[in-house]
Amino acid sequence: MKFAIIAAGEGSRLAQEGVKAHKPLVKVAGEFMIDRLIRIFTSQGASEIVVIVNENMPEVVSHMRQAEVARQQTACPLNITVKATPSSMHSFYELSRFLKDEPFCLTTVDTIFDETDFAAYISAFKASDKDGMMAVTDYIDDEKPLYVGTDQNMHITGFFDTPNDCHYISGGIYCLKPKAIQTLEDCMEAGLSRMRNFQRQLVKDGLELQAYRFGKILDVDHADDIQKAEKFLTGKI
Repeated sequence: MKFAIIAAGEGSRLAQEGVKAHKPLVKVAGEFMIDRLIRIFTSQGASEIVVIVNENMPEVVSHMRQAEVARQQTACPLNITVKATPSSMHSFYELSRFLKDEPFCLTTVDTIFDETDFAAYISAFKASDKDGMMAVTDYIDDEKPLYVGTDQNMHITGFFDTPNDCHYISGGIYCLKPKAIQTLEDCMEAGLSRMRNFQRQLVKDGLELQAYRFGKILDVDHADDIQKAEKFLTGKI
């Protein structure tokens, strides 16, 4: 199973709020966010980790190139793409050429989650016969959450911009089988540009998606989110 990290965003809100480090190199609980994900993914038996980073962030590119070289001869190599993209879905598309031969897990670099929850999630996906398994949470601390409709068996029925009687929101972690790449390619051809539109199209295309509940998932979009993430990971919230 492969793992993929989208780390090509500009992180403009953090910069505007005085955070000097580019988002992938922001430290949470003493660890760069990008390094934390790589460590966790490696511990889950990743066959390869593919990452896209922004070409306009030389410090991030240098950090990742060094990591890529250091892991070339390991059981879990890194494959780095350097490119600025207009959206997360475009970044996913750039990585998709590496993801067509194995099931994979995709997330953005600023997603903060409990490692025990994540390990259970990956195990559940590996044992599942569904086309995808999406991380969801009932903890809402997002400016524009994507609400996830589910039936009584946690089968995903839709993705919505408004609550729509949903119990969960998307956690921004996606485990998918390679057949989902065709939906991504169709979305790109249609000019769609948001991950939530891709997720909606997965449902329209008839892919079977299961929701997997995490206790809490946070995104680091603002300076005060760093402190929230620190407290979460150290058990203080």
